[in-house]
Amino acid sequence: MSTTTDKEGLAVSGVTYQRADADYFDKRKLQRTAGVWGLWGIGVAAVISGDFSGWNYGIGTAGWGGFLVAAAIVVVMYVMMIESISEMASAMPHTGGAYSFARAAMGPWGGFVTGLAETIEYVMTTAVVIFFSSQYADAIVAQLTGFSLIDQGLAWVWWLVLYAVFVALNTAGASVSFRFAVVVSILSVGILLVFAVLALASGHADFGSLWNIAPADGGSTFLPFGVAPIFFAMPFAMWLFLGIEELPLAAEEAHNPERDIPRAGRGGLLTLVVTGVIVMVLNPAVLGADAAGSSGEPLLDAFAAIIPGNVAAVLSAFALIGLLASVQGIMFAYGRNMYSLSRAGYYPKFLSLTGERQTPYLALAVGAVIGFISLFIVQYGGEAAGSVVLNIAVWGAVLSYLLQMTSFVILRVKSPGAARPHPSPFGVPGAVIAGVIALAIFIGVLLNPDYTAAIYTIVVVYIAALVLFAVFGRKNLVLSPEEEYALSGGLKDGPEHVD
Repeated sequence: MSTTTDKEGLAVSGVTYQRADADYFDKRKLQRTAGVWGLWGIGVAAVISGDFSGWNYGIGTAGWGGFLVAAAIVVVMYVMMIESISEMASAMPHTGGAYSFARAAMGPWGGFVTGLAETIEYVMTTAVVIFFSSQYADAIVAQLTGFSLIDQGLAWVWWLVLYAVFVALNTAGASVSFRFAVVVSILSVGILLVFAVLALASGHADFGSLWNIAPADGGSTFLPFGVAPIFFAMPFAMWLFLGIEELPLAAEEAHNPERDIPRAGRGGLLTLVVTGVIVMVLNPAVLGADAAGSSGEPLLDAFAAIIPGNVAAVLSAFALIGLLASVQGIMFAYGRNMYSLSRAGYYPKFLSLTGERQTPYLALAVGAVIGFISLFIVQYGGEAAGSVVLNIAVWGAVLSYLLQMTSFVILRVKSPGAARPHPSPFGVPGAVIAGVIALAIFIGVLLNPDYTAAIYTIVVVYIAALVLFAVFGRKNLVLSPEEEYALSGGLKDGPEHVD
């Protein structure tokens, strides 16, 4: 690594660091407020909406049997990956998360590419959840009053209201965010348990209907569309877990990140496996696999099938809590991701200002504007917004996963002596397995014609972002905690000790 120092700053690997004074960081402070339960809550909240909408399209893609295989593969990936990420998070307890890991392993350019992938993942995932939340909310209102904003072509009103409410909530303070996340996560899990009890006790769960999709040519009852669609169904299986990897982004707001992030990651993933099994088995058992695979509100439809009338609408209103929980959790993630990249100078520095409540209010607002505009363009440009934006979110996620697992392997080789308070029990083989599965999903996304619009969109975003970084960003980086750690070679001694 080539390093030069002068009174203007520090030049390393083709980038230049500017020296920020104490006032710069005083305006960019976060507050430590979260224990293990708060972290569990923010992690589960970020994901739980996947149990309410989105996952079920995997059944329409591969049949119930194919989706079951896809989900099993995805669970293996997340188990291996969460342990690998927990190891890196315990060694690098900074808000940067994926960007921080890749920066330490692959330099500034690797950190930027990985951080941008995670920004795309979380901003677009928030938009997807906003979209599905508006569908649920509108269906409930229509069932109770007969009036629908969506039928009037005013879906954007729901989006605007939901973004405004949750930007305000996330701006109110980290302690408010974590408490809210714990409450709505518990309520969401409770709603899914109530659904499980009602589905089984009512007799509406017909497990034979899991196989009611007619096999295509060459298909079978278990795999009605054959083997290949399993790969195309894996992105939808990811929807049951996508977001749990965000926990390292709360590192600077956790009381004991080295201990509590790994514990919350394991507990959160276990929770999501249980809730995922509930909806994967019982929701299509109530509706039938064929109907479940194309439903925009599968849990709402299942509640209506079990308890017809306005009582179902009231229960479904509680189901909406799960979707709103994820708006909260994923918005928290994109806010901290953009904050960390901005604090280090990769994004415009104003995005990392935190204000009196010590929350990145400008990053939260800008991410909301980007998400809203994305939904508006897709929805009113002739496509179904939910599926297209979901595809963009999944593509960003699997790219981020692949780069993080690559970073894990590099750091194990590059910095064997770095402090690792929580070593992954799966080690390098676990990271390789998770990375290979992520690569398979990545390739599946590239090969699936339904993802073409998403791929073109992300390629354009990446080209524009890399050009801007090459021209402006790389000359104005800041020695943030993530950069200090990377430049010290993992010894946490600061850049002045770099050879």
